Amino acid sequence: MANSPTPAPRNQPVHEVRLGGIKAAIWQNQTEAGVRYNVTFERLYRQEGEWRSTGSFGRDDLLLLGKVADQAHSWISEPEAAAAGLTAPAGRNAAADLKGKTLPKRPVTAPAGA
Repeated sequence: MANSPTPAPRNQPVHEVRLGGIKAAIWQNQTEAGVRYNVTFERLYRQEGEWRSTGSFGRDDLLLLGKVADQAHSWISEPEAAAAGLTAPAGRNAAADLKGKTLPKRPVTAPAGA
């Protein structure tokens, strides 16, 4: 009986973000310039009882795709911000920062056809 070759270990993403059927996989790459990240996106769906994925997104997927992309960006950026000393102080509350302040008023426009 011949020995079968051992399959090479597959690279795994360092982090995944998923909202509904939309998923982002964050990949870490070591380069001469340091660590770099790439993100791949996919839409998961079920067809004939099996899970499948595609890189194609419909109109109704775009909002979730944007939210997943935002969360992936935040995950990648947090360590970089911490290394640069840009993290928010512990216990910081954005609502408290806005206390007593008002937002500028939106300009009023005349309705179309008026």
